[in-house]
Amino acid sequence: MRKLVILGAMVLISLFLPYLVLAQEPESAKMITGFGFFGAIVLAAGIGVGIAACGCGVGMGHATRGACEGIARNPEMAGRLTVTMILGIALIESLTIYTLVIALILLYANPILPKFLSILGLGG
Repeated sequence: MRKLVILGAMVLISLFLPYLVLAQEPESAKMITGFGFFGAIVLAAGIGVGIAACGCGVGMGHATRGACEGIARNPEMAGRLTVTMILGIALIESLTIYTLVIALILLYANPILPKFLSILGLGG
C-alpha cells in the first residue's frame, strides 16, 4: 500500500511540475518550452501507451482463457471459437495502436505547440 501511495505522489508531482514551471517569470520562457511542456507530453505519451498496453494485455488474456475454456467444454466448436477469439484479439490490439498513434502525434506533430508558443510570445 505504501508503494502505491509513493507511486501516486510521484505521478501527481510529475503531472503538476509543468504548471510550476509555467508560473515563473517571463525571462525564463526558454525553460518552459525546453523541459516542462515537452516533459509533460513525453510523460503523458508514455503513461498512455503503458496503460493501454496493460489493459489490452489483460483483455487478451481473458479472451484467450475464455476461448480455451470453451474449447475444453465443447471441442467441436474449436474452429469457430478460434476465429472469434482471433477477431476479438485483433480489435483489442487496435486500441493499443490507436493510443500509440495519439502518443506519436503528441510527440512529433503536436497540434497544441504553435498555440502554446504564441501565447508565450515566442512563436510567430
